[in-house]
Amino acid sequence: MPDTKKLAKKLGVTFEDQDLLTQALVHRSYLNENRDFQLPHNERLEFLGDAVLELVVTDHLYRTYENPEGDLTSWRSAVVRGEKLAVLAERLGVGAALLMSRGEEKSGGRTRPMLLANAFEAILGAMYLDQGYDVTKEFLHRTVIAELPKIIKQNLDRDAKSQLQEVAQETVGLTPKYRVREESGPDHDKRFTVAVLVGDNELGIGSGSSKQQAEQRAAEAALKGNPKAKLRKSKN
Repeated sequence: MPDTKKLAKKLGVTFEDQDLLTQALVHRSYLNENRDFQLPHNERLEFLGDAVLELVVTDHLYRTYENPEGDLTSWRSAVVRGEKLAVLAERLGVGAALLMSRGEEKSGGRTRPMLLANAFEAILGAMYLDQGYDVTKEFLHRTVIAELPKIIKQNLDRDAKSQLQEVAQETVGLTPKYRVREESGPDHDKRFTVAVLVGDNELGIGSGSSKQQAEQRAAEAALKGNPKAKLRKSKN
C-alpha cells in the first residue's frame, strides 16, 4: 500500500479520509490482479479533479487579466496541459505511490506522463471531496497557477504545431502535414509515431500515446536548431 501520509505531506494537505487519497492512486489495472481490493479505481476522481482544476484556473485568469477570451483560453490550455501536470506529479512523488498491475509497472507506467497527469487530477478530486474548494484552490495556486507568469512571459501557450505552421508559411508558403508512420500496442496503451512534412521533405518525427501528442512532438523536433534553414533547404 502507498504511504499516503508521506504523499499528503508533500502535497501540503492533511486528509481526513486517507482512503480517498489512496483511491486517487489506484490505476484500473491494479484491480485486475487484486480483485479483493476494497476501493475502486481513480477514474471518477479524475473526472471530478479535472473540473475543479479548470474552474480554479479559469476563475484566476478572469479575475487577474483583462485580456480577451482567446488569450485566456490559450493560457488555460497551456497551464493545464497533461505534460505540465505530469511534471508536477513527478515532483510530488506520485509515480512511486501509484497502485498498478505488475505488467503496467514493467512497461514504464510509473513514469508515463498520461498516467501521472490522470493521477494528479484524481488527487485534486480527492482533495476537493475531503478538504473542500478553498484548500484545493490554495494547493493549485502553489503548484499549477504558479507556472502561469512564465507561460505568459515566454509565450509558452503557443504549441509547437502552431509555431511550426507559422514559420513554414512565412518561410516557404507551405502548411506542414502529419503522417502516421507506426501504430503499436494494445487498444488501452497505443503508441503512435508521426512524421511532419513540409512539401515532400520530412522535418521531424515524434512518438506519443495519442496522435495529437505524437504530432506535437514531431513539430517540436522540426523546430529544434534552425527551422527556417531546414525549411529553405526543403524547398530546394
